[in-house]
Amino acid sequence: MTIQEGLPFPEDAAQAGLQESRALAAKYSRRNTFRTWDPPGEPMGRVPREWRIQPGLQQRVPDDLAPFVEWFYDRPEARERFRWALRDSLDELLDGPRTGRWAYQQLTKTEKTHLGTTVEVNLTKEFDIDNGADLDWSIAGLDIDCKFSKDLGGWEIPMEMYLCADHGERSGRANHVAVLTWMNDDTCQWAVGIVRITDERLRWRQERDADGNRVRAYNRDNKRKLDYGAKSEVHWLWGGLQTDLPTNLLRHLEPETRERILTASTRGRASGQQRVNQLFREVPDRLIGRQTVLTVGQQDDSPKRARDARKKLRPEGIVVLGHQGSHPHVARALELPVPIKGEWISTRLVPVSSDDARPKFSVDGQFWARVRESELDGEPHPAPDLPDDREIDGL
Repeated sequence: MTIQEGLPFPEDAAQAGLQESRALAAKYSRRNTFRTWDPPGEPMGRVPREWRIQPGLQQRVPDDLAPFVEWFYDRPEARERFRWALRDSLDELLDGPRTGRWAYQQLTKTEKTHLGTTVEVNLTKEFDIDNGADLDWSIAGLDIDCKFSKDLGGWEIPMEMYLCADHGERSGRANHVAVLTWMNDDTCQWAVGIVRITDERLRWRQERDADGNRVRAYNRDNKRKLDYGAKSEVHWLWGGLQTDLPTNLLRHLEPETRERILTASTRGRASGQQRVNQLFREVPDRLIGRQTVLTVGQQDDSPKRARDARKKLRPEGIVVLGHQGSHPHVARALELPVPIKGEWISTRLVPVSSDDARPKFSVDGQFWARVRESELDGEPHPAPDLPDDREIDGL
């Protein structure tokens, strides 16, 4: 018996053909071509009056939901991990490095539909959640499902999640529990609720059938939304409404600022380096994450563009601080947010005397501080060089 250990290596001619095929495809490809996008003309989602929730809610945990609530609260830094999983799920679909997109409204209809699946997949990986027997998840040894909606209260519940004699074989084996997830990138809000699904807690039509019986409000997929009255049955994790979805920087910039960044060019030609340079000019003293830099640069080596921006902007008095070497110490000395890996922060400096009261640092005997508004009109002073391995005096 002959055992084939691997596929034969392509002949040179075949390999050349593959290379030619890729070159021809790349010549006409639109997937990786930088383009600008119109600002959203409509909100990401709706918040019906009946489903509005407040922050800081004090709720008693129902006994039947306690195992699920306790499970999430027992995970280390669960709240932080949850909000970042939501942020990363949307960024994953925006795919800014290849598309230049920066808002949910710029997704295609198919991609918007897929967001719920992406959220569930990322939460599954983030919290290492096991598969359920009948549903997608098993938490604390019990089946539970994850639902996402961009509209607060818009979660769609399938028949297999609850008991109903009228459903026959399609009925669930029990009234299962659901994790309800929601976020709005326009407002930086998000929420996570846990509720047990029952037939009565789902929507019914206002009109009745010919025999006077109530009629369930199914959609085309035989799913139903939670009734408005079920809001009081939801236990909201971490006190209800959350207002700190990690910020989508490009989404929340002033339109004129964003336009200057995304249209920056060299001699009329689109330039990833010029866009990244302009990003650090236009957004000083704020942490800028990797996803923003990738979207603005829209090149495979966009992080290198951030490092190169240090050299390009030094003559303008601007430093771009990262997470290595002396940079975190400089950020602390200037009382700026301190970047971690995958983050940068820029600021414009001015030389000052040793008795200047503002936060400062010194290098090679010269003190430096952040420029004041009244000093912006003057000629910029070239910023000091802060290589990663260089010691900074006085820190």
